[in-house]
Amino acid sequence: MAFRMLVTADDSRESLAAAAAAARLAVDLKAHVRIFVVVEDERVSEEIERATGPDFSERRREAVTNLLSYLRQKVCDEGVPSNQVEVVRTTGEPYRAILEEARTWPADMIVMAASDQRGVRSNYIGSVTEQVIEFASCPVLVVPGKS
Repeated sequence: MAFRMLVTADDSRESLAAAAAAARLAVDLKAHVRIFVVVEDERVSEEIERATGPDFSERRREAVTNLLSYLRQKVCDEGVPSNQVEVVRTTGEPYRAILEEARTWPADMIVMAASDQRGVRSNYIGSVTEQVIEFASCPVLVVPGKS
């Protein structure tokens, strides 16, 4: 059975670097890579749409689709065969969604970025990485950001 690597992602520089590092490792391990993006709860999106206008949800879906396509191409560019790379998006609380995906897929390893970034741009702020490390049933590789 092939090694399964769950790569969590958002649009941060650190996350993109972690995906590239995961891809290089996946080549060596001949791993199957699942790029996983968690989008905030749909109820939050509905509130933002009320405040910003009716096309927010569509713009957000398009942005996530573009991010996933970009990351998939980057992983393939590092040498992972395209038939070994898939992308998945979900909504919810990031650490819970990551742990659930790792459990049900099932992942042999989770790869995620370490980031001090806080704010609306990042899905993974501080405690998410800590919670994944604490509760994951498989190894977690945390790729540090550039200092």
